[in-house]
Amino acid sequence: MSNLKNKKVNSFTKVFALLLLSVFVLASCQQSNTAEQEEPQYYTLPEVTPKYDSETLTDFNNRVATNDTNRYEGLVIPDEPLLSQPDQLPSALFYDSGISIPYPEDGVKGVYLTAENVADEEYFNYIIDYINETELNAVVIDFKDDWGNVIPPIETDNEYVQQNVIGSVDYAEVLRVLEENEIYPIARITTFKDNLLAEARPDLSFKDSATGETWSDGNGSKFINPFSQEAWDYVLTIAGEAAKMGFKDIQFDYIRFPEGFETFHTQLEYEVGEYSVFESDNPEEQGYERVAAINDFLTYADNRLTPYGVEVSADIFGYTAIAGDAPDVRGIGQNFAQMAERVDVVSSMIYPSHWTSGFFGFDVPDYYPYEFTNTYIQEELYVLGPVQNDVVSRPWLQDFTMFMEYGPTEVQGQINALAENGIHEYLLWNATGEYTTGVDYAPDVATAQVTE
Repeated sequence: MSNLKNKKVNSFTKVFALLLLSVFVLASCQQSNTAEQEEPQYYTLPEVTPKYDSETLTDFNNRVATNDTNRYEGLVIPDEPLLSQPDQLPSALFYDSGISIPYPEDGVKGVYLTAENVADEEYFNYIIDYINETELNAVVIDFKDDWGNVIPPIETDNEYVQQNVIGSVDYAEVLRVLEENEIYPIARITTFKDNLLAEARPDLSFKDSATGETWSDGNGSKFINPFSQEAWDYVLTIAGEAAKMGFKDIQFDYIRFPEGFETFHTQLEYEVGEYSVFESDNPEEQGYERVAAINDFLTYADNRLTPYGVEVSADIFGYTAIAGDAPDVRGIGQNFAQMAERVDVVSSMIYPSHWTSGFFGFDVPDYYPYEFTNTYIQEELYVLGPVQNDVVSRPWLQDFTMFMEYGPTEVQGQINALAENGIHEYLLWNATGEYTTGVDYAPDVATAQVTE
């Protein structure tokens, strides 16, 4: 009887399980059929339109280029940097060139020397003795010259740098002499004026649309494109070799577009790259793409050269300091204050002979070396006032004759004008190395007056 009951229970359980399974299967089939029969539903997405038109975006990018973006749509950006670098870092952090020459305590007071000057043993010995006998303490030497030649022998993997190394002067030996005499060495790097690379790599230069040839100015000078990072890397490969060799300051000259570029750039073919976002059809806003490129190069150069512990300096037209945001200054890509934010030293080329009649009220500026320099440097200091970077002003002064003969009085007048305005660093330019004697290179401010 018990077995019969168990069999009935088991049979009932099996029947119930089969019924339950059938219900699940039918439900699944019904859902499947329902899914197949349902029509797809489509949704209309809201239309997305740009918040800003192209003119607004261009205006914003131009304001970025001119550091005029402290407030934008309610966002306040602090003027003070969040982090700051110590004035001096441990020497162990930097590349050791083996050449130890300290920064002059009383400031750099130097002269420019050509490669030919340095190669001439008699002249080189003379200028070393002359520097030792005076308050001069530095030399600026061509490392990459105005044509694009790399003067000393260097080793590099860059094939175009290799092609342009002439190896005419052993700068390693020159640096040892300068070290023995504690003369501060500055390597002059002609930056974007470069016939050799422009001819070897026309794609890194400017092409004349009319002729299809690489463009050159009225003097036959050719330039490489400051918009090109490959051009930057070429220049900085050379600058890095100068730093490794033992030069303590890397001075970039011709750090600009060709003069008058804003008047003929439409006749040229060249790459603008990412800087196209700064371009504008508004004549009042044209040229900021060039300013941005030069500024970015200086920042890039400073970062690339930091491991060597060198100073980075820039030669800048003196006119750039007083012209502000004028179209012809934007034309060459220079903005004095913005460049000063990115380098250790600014060297404005004051040269009274290079200014046209009427500047600062002088009929012929060349005739007034003291007065003109005095007026100019006050303008420069005014421009540098808001600059947050602890930049040094080290102007280029004229020690050559253009219109009026320049001798001890004229050279002294320029030096005195700087000293009276608190500037005690400067560089003297003479293309042949014939420097005026009988000059007090470190005048006492109280007695720094010009003798008529």
